[in-house]
Amino acid sequence: MDAKTIANGILRAVAILAGVVLLALFLYKIQSVLAYLAIAAVIALLGRPIVLFLRRRLKFPNTLAVVTTMVFMLAIFLGILSLFIPLISEQSKNLSLLDIDELKSNLNTLYLQGLEYFGASTGSVNNLIEDAHIEESMLKGLDLGFIPNFLNSLVNALSSFSVGLFSVLFISFFFLKDSNLFQNGILTFVPDNKESNLIKSIDKINGLLSRYFAGILLQLFILFVIYMIALLIVGVENAIVIAFLCALFNIIPYVGPIIGGVIMITLTMTSSLGEDFSTVILPKALYVLIGLAIGQLVDNFFSQPFIFSTSVKSHPLEIFLVIIIAGLLFGVVGMVVAVPGYTAIKVILKEFLAENPFVKKLTKNL
Repeated sequence: MDAKTIANGILRAVAILAGVVLLALFLYKIQSVLAYLAIAAVIALLGRPIVLFLRRRLKFPNTLAVVTTMVFMLAIFLGILSLFIPLISEQSKNLSLLDIDELKSNLNTLYLQGLEYFGASTGSVNNLIEDAHIEESMLKGLDLGFIPNFLNSLVNALSSFSVGLFSVLFISFFFLKDSNLFQNGILTFVPDNKESNLIKSIDKINGLLSRYFAGILLQLFILFVIYMIALLIVGVENAIVIAFLCALFNIIPYVGPIIGGVIMITLTMTSSLGEDFSTVILPKALYVLIGLAIGQLVDNFFSQPFIFSTSVKSHPLEIFLVIIIAGLLFGVVGMVVAVPGYTAIKVILKEFLAENPFVKKLTKNL
């Protein structure tokens, strides 16, 4: 190997590395566009069964079926939005979601009432905390900012999302109207001898993820109904908003239900301040806790196994490991996109490496 060959190899490696860096920088700069494409792809996957139903069963023309589907999905979105935003903006003070000082004060009041109910004193608790080398105040340093930050971000995003919403709807329309549009775009980067494998992969992924996202919506709806019933039974104000918010947290696997449960219990207890702790506040919290437990039991033993087995064709333990690994590598976003991404990878591996023994075992249910 002469010096010229080595130099060419080094130059080629540097060129490849520079190309990768430039591509990553380009993708970073257009991340908003990529987000629009991803959201539009999800909407197209959700709307695809409706379009097919309208075309095949009701004999709608393709364009009319797509327009009807888009109007239907937009009406559902606007209905949820019209329900959610006014209640948050008008009754945020009652919910104590946007006033952290009030929320901390309410939690401190609950803390003192709890001590009185269990016959303990603040002095004994403080001594216990000092002995354990824990900060003196239970609420000192407690960061509750994620609650208003989440809601403020949500409201601000919804209020300033007109351009993004138009972009998503525009892209979704053409994804639904021409189901091969996205596929043809990818095929331009694939060699001719691999096109048939990629087409099969995309069709399979579309079918699996359509069922998966439909299953996720069903999962959130079931939890929303259970939470709402539990909150209405105990007479919590703004039960619909709280139930919707806590069900929405379930999108984040494993961690989300815990966050949603803590928020629901906290809002239930703070909404009853001024009433007797032992006869009103504590029983309400216990009833809501029972509702949470029922919702999670239904979700863990019915909704999730149903979604994973019938949509993405993966074992729950397999999904658990994938979500944990994705969470460790990419955080919360990784946990959310772990299942769709893993499903797409499995389908592609089966099409391109079908003879590999490991791939055969991994994709035997697909």
